[in-house]
Amino acid sequence: MHIFLTGMMGSGKSAVGQKLSKELEYMFIDLDKEIESKNGQSISQIFSEEGEGSFREKETQTARELNLTQPAVIATGGGFPIKEVNRNWMRKSGKVIWLKASPEFILERIKDQDRPLLPKPIDPERIGLILNDRIPIYQQADLVIETDNLSLEEVVKKIIGKL
Repeated sequence: MHIFLTGMMGSGKSAVGQKLSKELEYMFIDLDKEIESKNGQSISQIFSEEGEGSFREKETQTARELNLTQPAVIATGGGFPIKEVNRNWMRKSGKVIWLKASPEFILERIKDQDRPLLPKPIDPERIGLILNDRIPIYQQADLVIETDNLSLEEVVKKIIGKL
C-alpha cells in the first residue's frame, strides 16, 4: 500500500513524507523533485517558461512513470489532485492523506520561498483563495490530518495512528 500526501504548498508534505517513510520503512518519493530531475529544470522554471498547463501534464506523466514496486510514501505537489485522473490513480494505488494547514500557517512556512503560484511579496489573501478552491478536492482524501501548531513528529504519529 502506498501513501500519498496531499495539501497546499507549505503544508509539510515533503518533511512529513521523509519522516513517515523512515518510520514505516517505506521508500520516499518527492514528486516535485522527480519532475525537476526528469526535466532538468526547477518547478518555477517550468511554470515561467511553459506555463501551469504544461507543468500539470509533466506532473501527471512523471507520476505514472514512478517505480512503485515497493511500498512508498509519495509527497505530491499541492495542485496534483486537481486533475481527476490523478485523484483516481492515487485512490487506486493506496491511501490519500490531506495535510490540512491554515492559510496563516502556510504563509509562515513559505514566506521566504519562491513559489510559482505566489509571486513575492506573497499576498496572504491569495493563499486563502487557492486553498478555498482546492478544499473540495483535498476533502476527498482517505484521511485528513490537521497540522497547525504540531511538530513534525506529532503529525507523523497522528498519521501512523490512523493508518
